[in-house]
Amino acid sequence: MTGLQWQRLAAPMLVIMILGMMILPLPPFLLDLLFTFNIALSMIVLLIALYTLKPLEFSIFPTVLLMTTLLRLSLNVASTRIVLLEGHTGPDAAGKVIESFGHFLVGGNYAVGLVVFIILVLINFVVITKGAGRIAEVGARFTLDAMPGKQMAIDADLNAGLIGEDEARKRRAEVAQEADFYGSMDGASKFVRGDAVAGIIIMLINVIGGLLVGVLQHDLSLATAANNYTLLTIGDGLVAQVPALIISTAAGIVVSRVSTEQDLNQQMLAQVFGKPQAIFLSAGILTLLGLIPGMPHVAFLLMGATLAGIGYTLDQRAKAEAAAARAVAEAPPPAEETVEIGWRDVQSVDQLGLEVGYRLVPLVDRAQDGELLRRIRGIRKKIAQDVGYLVPAVHIRDNLQLRPNGYRILLKGVTVAEGEAVVGKLLAINPGRVFGVVEGQAASDPAYGLPAVWIEPGLREQALSYGYTVVDASTVVATHLSKIINEHAPELLGREETQQLLDHFAQQTPKLVEELTPKLLPVSTVQRVLQNLLEEGVHIRDLRSILEALAEHGARSQDVDELTSAVRVSLGRAIIHDIYGAAQELQVIALEPGLEQILMQAVSSQGEAGAGLEPGLAETMVKDTQRAVQQQLDSDMPAVLLVPPLLRAMLSRFLRRSSPDLKVISHTEVPDGKSIRVTAMVGSGA
Repeated sequence: MTGLQWQRLAAPMLVIMILGMMILPLPPFLLDLLFTFNIALSMIVLLIALYTLKPLEFSIFPTVLLMTTLLRLSLNVASTRIVLLEGHTGPDAAGKVIESFGHFLVGGNYAVGLVVFIILVLINFVVITKGAGRIAEVGARFTLDAMPGKQMAIDADLNAGLIGEDEARKRRAEVAQEADFYGSMDGASKFVRGDAVAGIIIMLINVIGGLLVGVLQHDLSLATAANNYTLLTIGDGLVAQVPALIISTAAGIVVSRVSTEQDLNQQMLAQVFGKPQAIFLSAGILTLLGLIPGMPHVAFLLMGATLAGIGYTLDQRAKAEAAAARAVAEAPPPAEETVEIGWRDVQSVDQLGLEVGYRLVPLVDRAQDGELLRRIRGIRKKIAQDVGYLVPAVHIRDNLQLRPNGYRILLKGVTVAEGEAVVGKLLAINPGRVFGVVEGQAASDPAYGLPAVWIEPGLREQALSYGYTVVDASTVVATHLSKIINEHAPELLGREETQQLLDHFAQQTPKLVEELTPKLLPVSTVQRVLQNLLEEGVHIRDLRSILEALAEHGARSQDVDELTSAVRVSLGRAIIHDIYGAAQELQVIALEPGLEQILMQAVSSQGEAGAGLEPGLAETMVKDTQRAVQQQLDSDMPAVLLVPPLLRAMLSRFLRRSSPDLKVISHTEVPDGKSIRVTAMVGSGA
């Protein structure tokens, strides 16, 4: 049998063994081993809880809690059987472990043992278990309330290109697992509380049952029976309650700590002993208390001196680190050699640029592994997958003339967008419907202008539960940059990018590229066709179909608009699918027949798109189109205008500025098998 098969059988065998212990009698030696194993298991669980960074790293903990509780109860049942059967023989009747706990820990005094046992049960039941259960209950409620906001944040990152499908799927799974974990912990905490109650009941049963068995069956005196059975019962109870207390402590640690990149030890050292002033003040107070007559001078003065020494050590370490940081900052730059001015001093304009204020520098600093750098790489990858070409690299620099939290995005050296992001805070964006108000600095989302609030990280869960979309500073900048790149994708497709795209595609179909450029069409014409497609929201991923259409029509015409129309026909299936998906019926806006005829005559006579339109007619068309587009959007339908091929290019350019949500397609772009239903008309009142 392989190791994997053994692993699959381990859990069922363990459960069966635990349940079997409640039924089958166990010898004292085996009972000693199992009690020792129970103590060791509880210590392992506690140490894992201490070194866990996030609760989900120990997601099996609710099940472990159930298993350990069941193990303790099984051992209680097994030990009760031995205590009642063999208790008259002496204090070692139930094994050495119970005897040791009954004698060593409480000095063989069953009254003291009873008090210690009750105190341990109260600490476990009233303090630790109740607190951990309450935290788990509140955590479960807030986690469930925050799930929609977290899912929206994941979708926003995915749409902005900050993460891929695999990462989004992983994050969604983590959100679901987090909700399941806290829900399970809320229920599992009831096991521990029930275990404490069962411990008290079992103790009473053992004492009363032992007295009855010892006096009535074994003819022991009442004092001897009370001594034997009570000590055995107390030892048995302590053996069970010590691991129970350890497990409850582990549960409290898991549900009460905040998820960070540090374990509990690192957090305590950094936060509890991270302020020398607080330690010095505590040392001074203890020293003053030690000088008061009647106080234990040695203990107070010794502890005060110890704290003063710790505070001095921490203060000196902090000063040394600050001095080292100043030395690095004030170090003079390396001397530069005197070099003649040359062409290298002429700075070319970057296609894409990002300038940041000094407070945003950590986001883009490679030495500090800036989060924004990784997000920008993700944006370029996402846009390349969606659009079909690799946008130029983003040149990032700091600019002291900007506001400390400000940034601006440049396109070919010209500022096209600006915004602000606060490092160390989170932006809670109102997507349109929230259920409460969160405290913070009022702002607006730089990318889409939505109302937002800059909040402290500790308010993240509250904001998510209210329905806000919560993002960090790097996500704010990355989302804004992604939007700008998508809007200006046609401008970023230059001659160099087009040539690189053709060279890359030539590795797959060299004959097609060789036939097209430069024999039939220059690279500049191919570039303009691709830019026309991008301007109208058509991706250029299907480069084979685009180049084949250009090769077919390039011999007859060099006109960019005609070539673009031919390419759109070859991409018709993809264009319609991007708009309508797999729908068979296309709900469209159409031109009123009289208006359509007027436009056809104008285009045919003038020969130039858009020429010859009477101003009143043009204004009426714009208003009718805006009304029809809004009607489609209100009905949750795509705003698509279906026109004859001759009018498509002209109307697309003419209506694009006034109705950016409108798509203009021609009859020849509609694939066979699709039905058309006109839901709105343009020009009905013209």
